[in-house]
Amino acid sequence: MHAKNGRISLQLWHVGRISHNLLQENGAAPVSASAITAENSQCFVIQEDGTPANVQTAQPRALEWAEMPSIIAQYRQAAQRAKRAGFDFVEVHAANGYLLQQFLATNSNQRTDAYGGSIENRARLTLEAVDAAIAEMGAERVGVRLSPNFVAHGIADTEAEASALYLAAEFTKRGIAYLHIAEPDWAGGAELSQEFRQQLRAAFPATLICCGGYTAAEADALISQGLADAVAFGRPYIANPDLVERFASGVNLNEPDRSTFYGGEEKGYTDYPRMAAV
Repeated sequence: MHAKNGRISLQLWHVGRISHNLLQENGAAPVSASAITAENSQCFVIQEDGTPANVQTAQPRALEWAEMPSIIAQYRQAAQRAKRAGFDFVEVHAANGYLLQQFLATNSNQRTDAYGGSIENRARLTLEAVDAAIAEMGAERVGVRLSPNFVAHGIADTEAEASALYLAAEFTKRGIAYLHIAEPDWAGGAELSQEFRQQLRAAFPATLICCGGYTAAEADALISQGLADAVAFGRPYIANPDLVERFASGVNLNEPDRSTFYGGEEKGYTDYPRMAAV
């Protein structure tokens, strides 16, 4: 990346309940905000007979109060390692139904301690993870990913937009590098309204990145309206290593092979043809 004058951000994940006993040390249960299974959700495992499979996520246990500092320490350690490895930024992943969103969402967080109940309490773990990353990288090298109105992985948050706006204001106070919004429409959630986009823009005037099934023309339109500073592309980039050049040339895109997502080896990640080979 640096040799080609690029910059690279490392996403810091904790998947929480989107996991399985087969993936945990000594076959332990996954952890979450509360002991609530993510219905109709799968994760990739290597089964006991050695074969790979996507299986229903397992029943999690609720994290205990005394365990919370160790979770924050893991984010801090991850940021330390990212810095040591030469990453330009870290991105705290608080989206897409993983651990931090499990704490944020009203249905997956049924806690009665200081990490549950109000928006401020449910957002506590996210802000503590962000603060840990800032302590290692500096705020100017930390981003956050949120996914308001996301509905997959068993998430049904009745205060999704309100919590996103609260967090955006808190991120602004901290002066983080960017906020990355994963839009919900591809997962079946309610489309982000123009009013919410404007509120989000007001709450977070720094670099705002959106993603979610955009075409190049749609991305240009969002940026021209001032509602985002950049638009990110995920699945199209997996299938099109020369995506920027294809956008510039108006060339058709390769279709990604969804059966290769989230597991396996190099197939479906490094074998898509570039334009010259099409």
